[in-house]
Amino acid sequence: MTATVVNDHVTAGTGRVSVRRGYRFELVKLVSQWRIRLLVLACWIAPTLFVAGVSGQSTLPSDTLFGRWMHATGWAGPLVMLGFAGTWALPLLTSVVAGDVFASEDRLGTWRHLLVAVRSPRRIFVAKALASLTVILLLVAGLACSSTVGGLVAVGNQPLVGLDGHLLAPSDAAVKVLLAWVCVLAPTLALAGIGLLGSVALGRSPMGLLLPPLVALAMSVAQMLPLPVAVRLALPGSAFVSWNGLFTGPAQLAPLLTGIVVSLVWAVLATALAYLLFLRRDFTNLAYDGAGRRAVTTALLPLVGLTALTVAVVAVAAPSTGSGIAQDKVQRSVATAFAHLYRMQTEQLHRPAVTEAQLKATAACSKGDGQVAPEGAGNDWRCVVSWHLPGVTAAGTAIYQLDVASDGRFVADGDGPKEVNGYFLVRTPTGDAPNPLWQFDGNVELLDTTPKG
Repeated sequence: MTATVVNDHVTAGTGRVSVRRGYRFELVKLVSQWRIRLLVLACWIAPTLFVAGVSGQSTLPSDTLFGRWMHATGWAGPLVMLGFAGTWALPLLTSVVAGDVFASEDRLGTWRHLLVAVRSPRRIFVAKALASLTVILLLVAGLACSSTVGGLVAVGNQPLVGLDGHLLAPSDAAVKVLLAWVCVLAPTLALAGIGLLGSVALGRSPMGLLLPPLVALAMSVAQMLPLPVAVRLALPGSAFVSWNGLFTGPAQLAPLLTGIVVSLVWAVLATALAYLLFLRRDFTNLAYDGAGRRAVTTALLPLVGLTALTVAVVAVAAPSTGSGIAQDKVQRSVATAFAHLYRMQTEQLHRPAVTEAQLKATAACSKGDGQVAPEGAGNDWRCVVSWHLPGVTAAGTAIYQLDVASDGRFVADGDGPKEVNGYFLVRTPTGDAPNPLWQFDGNVELLDTTPKG
């Protein structure tokens, strides 16, 4: 778009351009780019094809949260897509949109023309920020809606098994899936703010585009490391993971709310820093190529200071210490999930009904064959689950090998007896499916908010 078109479009009939008109113009500029149009089409079409295709395969992505349930319910598809989006898609989308919204003007050399037309750097910044936010929200909505449609069309509106083994009715599953996607908007806004900051501070340098994915990658690595729970929850990327607490009963909201608040604070600070740098820019310098050294003091140091502050606040406010993964929490989570899934298995095998209260399931878990302290992440957890059936004197026992991740998610793999938690097929309303007690996902609450016992 030439400078003449920019000037004529924005200043027609007036010498002062409002934020509304500037926003509309910036939005038109964004959606007129072929790459933005391609991203919109991809986000609104590709997830439907992906979820429908995977749901029809014989092998499911069981290593992905809710992936093992993609044959059973259409509500598992958008959650699998959400896990992928939080790690890869959303950082890249914010990079392409917010990370380039200011840098593109540097590459085209159109700042002077835009300033003559709008006559206010403040209104230019607000218009560009709002336009990029609108496009990002459109892309996220496409991912959520498209993956949901794909799952429901391919599999159907069936109940969803939560992370503690209890069944969520289709209406409850729909609400929680919607809430999960809404919750990840907070860390997405944080990455968008970082993208705006990089676009302003680094000018036409490609590093502005790379900044959101690099920050997201760093936060993903931090979530996998054995860091104290206060450090991981104080990073804006924690909300990309802690939405899984919505799918337990009761919901594990403390880590999720902490991640949302931290993400929103990051979004506000990063955007404010981008705004300050933009207002201080010398637009008369045609050789300008980013803020250079000022970016370190004006942008980087405040974000580092914010990280230190949030770590301190979370450490003081959160009751948990260390990794947050303790023996009693693991035992409680495994026993609860086992009881819910045992009841499901009983119904599928047409055995006499039993309740969780009647089962009185308990778990005794150790780590590293008892040679190490029973705490922290690792694939060396072993749990022995015990339960009681009405009218039966002897207690039943089953063994599970656990792989517990640093974010609290664990995968329990049945290790006998075969007739309880071995691999065999059971008939369900949606067709034959593996024994629900063979392998299941669970979640350990990192913060000590659930009463013991």
